[in-house]
Amino acid sequence: MPTSPWSHQRSAGVADDIDFEIKGEELQFVEIELDPGESAVAEAGAFVWKDASVQMTTVFGDGSADQGGGVMGKLLGAGKRLVTGESLFTTVFTHHGQGKARVAFASPTPGSILPLNLGQLGGTLICQKDSFLAAARGVSIGIHFQKRVMTGLFGGEGFIMQRLEGDGWVFVQMGGALVERELKPGEELHIDTGCVAAYTPGIDFDLVMAGGVKNVLFGGEGMFFARLRGPGKVWIQSLPFARLAGRMLQAANGQGGNRGEGSVLGGIGRMIDGN
Repeated sequence: MPTSPWSHQRSAGVADDIDFEIKGEELQFVEIELDPGESAVAEAGAFVWKDASVQMTTVFGDGSADQGGGVMGKLLGAGKRLVTGESLFTTVFTHHGQGKARVAFASPTPGSILPLNLGQLGGTLICQKDSFLAAARGVSIGIHFQKRVMTGLFGGEGFIMQRLEGDGWVFVQMGGALVERELKPGEELHIDTGCVAAYTPGIDFDLVMAGGVKNVLFGGEGMFFARLRGPGKVWIQSLPFARLAGRMLQAANGQGGNRGEGSVLGGIGRMIDGN
């Protein structure tokens, strides 16, 4: 596979280090290359194509190797996925032939597929609820609860986010273009609450007021910004799916325009300008 920021070739002696390449621009898909015996796990419905030697198995939960506890352990793992907005099932693709084989998965929405090696991030990533697309087998999908009540109520993603853990590659889907920022200890970044795509556990996630009453009523950005304080990494998406869906609903209802989704006077504005 060609060398690019969106591709990777495995390192010798690392068992769960898979080869992959992400293709496309606005509508991307990831193509994973498997050695004999290697597996990739994907969200139900993400599959695009595979070589014939790659066999597909549907499993309860996330298919991670540490999902023990018999039936109850599997039910618990599946329940975590249901709470975070994912399907009860995932699909495991295993190469049972010789040589190399490939399998491809696509994001269901316009945007970017972000490849991350959890082993290089301390083993954990916190991300928006429906961001998981695929991973090397062994990555587990859990729940992350926002500890602060205000952050859970107004933080864009609510109380519950996804917690991805493991030491292999994981592929998460983000809306629109993607920006990565690394924050130093104490460094702060203010982000639209819906644009927070993912961050490492060292980041402190809280909310700050967007400003005075005039900003809240007429600014169109809602009451709060997400305040993320380092140290750690933050990934920002330019087009959250909720924002895209809102624009589509406005267009379908004949409202159109470019309204701020947080403005409490949006309806009055549409009456004034005739929309």
